[in-house]
Amino acid sequence: MLPRSAIVQSFGEVAEVRAPEVRYMVAFLVLVVLAGAVALAAISIRNGIITRRNAYKNAFSQIDVQLKRRHDLIPNLVEAAKAYLKHERETLEAVVAARNAASAAARTAAANPGDPQAMQGLASAEGLLSGSLSRFLAVAEAYPDLKANQTMSQLMEELSSTENRISFARQAYNDAVMSYNNARETFPGTLFAAGFPAAQSFEVEAPADREAVKVSF
Repeated sequence: MLPRSAIVQSFGEVAEVRAPEVRYMVAFLVLVVLAGAVALAAISIRNGIITRRNAYKNAFSQIDVQLKRRHDLIPNLVEAAKAYLKHERETLEAVVAARNAASAAARTAAANPGDPQAMQGLASAEGLLSGSLSRFLAVAEAYPDLKANQTMSQLMEELSSTENRISFARQAYNDAVMSYNNARETFPGTLFAAGFPAAQSFEVEAPADREAVKVSF
């Protein structure tokens, strides 16, 4: 049987031999934990940007629904007014042309919400449509028989409601775009910005068009 001093010495020698291994193991585990924490943080940040991107695209879909409703109402308005506005052919044609251009621009924007070129095209087309529609309504105001037409009155009520919905939907979309852009433009979101292009808000070009078309019929 080994003396007690020999046993203690043996354990001491083993401990000295294993000490570096233990330190390396602890360092390795620390690195693994740190790497895992960094990976989880990166995934969380990236998922946050994706969530905000999906949010502004969903918000645009609400704009798209209301714009389609607006575009569908305009031909009905023109048709209802045509018999009364026989001498306003240019006004009617301008509204129809602006409506068709805006409808095409909306389809382009819906295919790629947030795209700067598509959104600028939509803002320009909708601004022109708002101007043409306002002139059309101003002309219609001068025809008492048209104002008394029940179909026309119903269409105008629908248009007024739609204009308000467009305004609210546009604000919701712009807020969602700002949240997304802020997430990708501030640290640490900037580390992932390359995979997430900036989104364009939906701003009308003319200050007068920032408010919904005024419908008082």
